[in-house]
Parts: sequence; structure tokens; C-alpha cells
Amino acid sequence: MKKTLYRNLLKELLALGLIVQLSFLSISPYVTAKQTVQDKTDTLQELNLLRGEHFLYVNATKDVTSFHIRYSFPPDYNYQVPIMLEILNDSTADVLNYEIQKDSLEPNNVINFTLGSMQKGDMVFLHFFCWVLVINNNYSDLPEYAKIPKKCELPEETKYWLSSSDMVQTNSILLKIKAYEVKGFTTNLFVLAHKIAFYVKYHKLPFYSLQLALGTLKGQDALTTLFRNGDCPGRSHLSCALFRINNVPARVVMVTRSYPFWYQMHFMVEYYCPNYGWILSEVHNAETPYEPKNQIVMRICSLEDENTTGHDFIFSKMTGVEQWFWIDDNAVKPYYKDLKEGSKLNMFPEKALFTNTTTAFTTINVTETVFSFYQQYLGKNLSEENLNHFRSAVVDQKQAIESFKQSEDPYEYIDYMNLALNEYGEISE
Repeated sequence: MKKTLYRNLLKELLALGLIVQLSFLSISPYVTAKQTVQDKTDTLQELNLLRGEHFLYVNATKDVTSFHIRYSFPPDYNYQVPIMLEILNDSTADVLNYEIQKDSLEPNNVINFTLGSMQKGDMVFLHFFCWVLVINNNYSDLPEYAKIPKKCELPEETKYWLSSSDMVQTNSILLKIKAYEVKGFTTNLFVLAHKIAFYVKYHKLPFYSLQLALGTLKGQDALTTLFRNGDCPGRSHLSCALFRINNVPARVVMVTRSYPFWYQMHFMVEYYCPNYGWILSEVHNAETPYEPKNQIVMRICSLEDENTTGHDFIFSKMTGVEQWFWIDDNAVKPYYKDLKEGSKLNMFPEKALFTNTTTAFTTINVTETVFSFYQQYLGKNLSEENLNHFRSAVVDQKQAIESFKQSEDPYEYIDYMNLALNEYGEISE
């Protein structure tokens, strides 16, 4: 009965062209950005349900007491909104608690797992899903021309992404020469982006293929990649250097892509276009721009991330890979073997729906609001009554996900998310 009332009310509001927003709820600041996108077009919007699947195996080199693993979790960012985290029952780790916390650089999130003690030689694993909703952008609204900006023309907050770092050495004379050579005489930012993507993929490509076959990939910083080519981290760092030297803010983004095989984290690039925003590029395959429905953004890398890189887990000689998880006990080590056994990850597109703009952004907004409450209460010490409301809300969120996969419109999904919202509203502080 309650569900039917929700559906009827929602349809009446949509018929009037209204989006329900409750004044007492905390709405993320990124809603404004999404509404700006909404204003650009009146055509059908594509909603995509994406599932990131993660296996993280760890072993103990000596007896350890409880410890923490912090693992990147999809931020509420740009065109994507996280729905929830789901830990699978086949996980063998003793999970004492877990929370989704804000990281140092907004809008990044991390899952903070608290795990129980392990004996020397023990191996356990975490198996979990990250569910995300994406409103796709095919970049059809990009203009044909955007001027390559001068530094003084950039918003102040984007100038951070012009700086030099250990992996993106914009002070290098050799990189400066190459950046100006790749730019040539163009003044068009989009032409520059295509030229950079094409160069970083195809320069010294046979040498890269040989390194990949022999497992001899080494440093993934921009300067080394200039001479040797590199894997996705190296190509991303080199791209950032070529952009930054030409006064275009650019940053590394870690994502889970949809591939027909298991892998480690994938690296891509965003560059900044004045009066438009950040544009995602798959420089590893020379594709720019790249639609958000094809991956889940897991982390926007800071300059500190670029300065505190580590070794690749599969190619042991390869250095310069930003971290996406952190273990606070040196006796606990991640286990990677061949991406068939051991730690691995992948992303699976579950369902795409097309709906009108108003319904699409209602779906995004209610998801964003529900997730803010889910994140607020997850892992907290709640009273029995409040815990029951929280658990009921999580069940509704799972039902919403299942309904999205089975329906041709998002109305039932919205119904369940509203039920979850009602349960969260019953929790008393």
C-alpha cells in the first residue's frame, strides 16, 4: 500500500515537471553540477547501473592482532553516484566493522575495514561489490572549439593540477620540448587533447609491446615513459605532463573498467576545459573524451598520490603506481599471482535505461540523498531500534538495485529508494 502511494505521488509530481527535494535532507554539493548538465539538453537521458567487483587476498607473515585496510570507494562525483557497498558471504576475512569515510582530497572516499587477528601463514580474502549509478554523458554538448587557456584564465582551484610532481615532472626540459612539439600551432584545446592521447599511446609502441611480453616494464613516471612508453599509469603521467606544460590542468584518475579479463586498477586522465569542466580521457587507448558509463571512478589522484607511488603487484620491476588501498600492519601483505588466482577486480555493466530528463535527475538525486544517510550510519554504534531501521533501509536499497536490473523504467527503483529514505528518517540521533 505504501509503495503504491509513493508511485502515484511520484507520477503526479513528474507530470507537473517537479523534482522532489526535501528541505531537511542534506544534499551533496555535486547536485548543482548535475543540474547544470540537466539544463544543457532536453533529450532522453541514459541511466547506467554499474557493479564493481573486488577480490583482495592478504596473508600474514607473523601473528597479528586486529588491523585496518583502507580501500578506495567510488566518490559521489560528476556523473556518478554510489549506491552502496555489498560484502559477499564467501569472504573469509574476519570483518569486525567497516565504514565509508571521506578521504583527504574531496570528493574521494575510502572503505575502512577493521579485520580480526590472523596467525602467521594465514591467508584470507575480502570479496565485495561497489554499486554505482551513472547518468551518461556522450559529450555531444562539447563545442567544436575551446581555446587553450592561459594560466591567469583558469579558476584558482584548478591551478593545483598544473604543478610538478615526482611522477609528472613538468620542470623537465625534455618534457617541455615534447609538450610544445605535440601542441604545434594549434590553439584548440580539443585538438591538443587528441594529439596528446595519440602520441602517448603510439610513440615507441613496438618497444612497449616487447617490454610487456618480457615483463620488463620499469618506471612509470612521465620522463621514463617519454623514452620507453609505458602501461596505463605511465601513459597517464606522461599525458598529465604534456597537458600541464601547456597550461591545461590535468590529473590521474583510477577507475574500474569493463574488460573481458580480471586486472588490477586502471589509470585514466581528466583534463580541465574552461566553462565546461573536467573531461575524462582514455589515453591508454588514445580515446578522448570517454563516456562515464564505461567505468567506475574510484579515486581522483592528488599530487601526494603522485609523490607516494609503489611497485606494481604483477610486474615487480614496474614502479610509480598510485595506491588504491592501504594496510596499517606491515606483517599483512596483499597477495597477487596472475589475476586468475589471488587479488583482482573488474567492472560489470548491469543495465542501461533511457528516460526523460526529469525522471533521470529524480533518480540521481534520490540515490544521492539515500547514499548520504547510508554513509552516515554505516558501521556506527546504533541502538537496536535504530539498527533495525538501518537494516531495513539497506534491504530496500538492495531491492532497488534488483528492480533496476529487471525493469525498463526507473519508477520501481525510485519507489524502493524512497522506502529506504523513509527508514533512514526514522533513525533518531
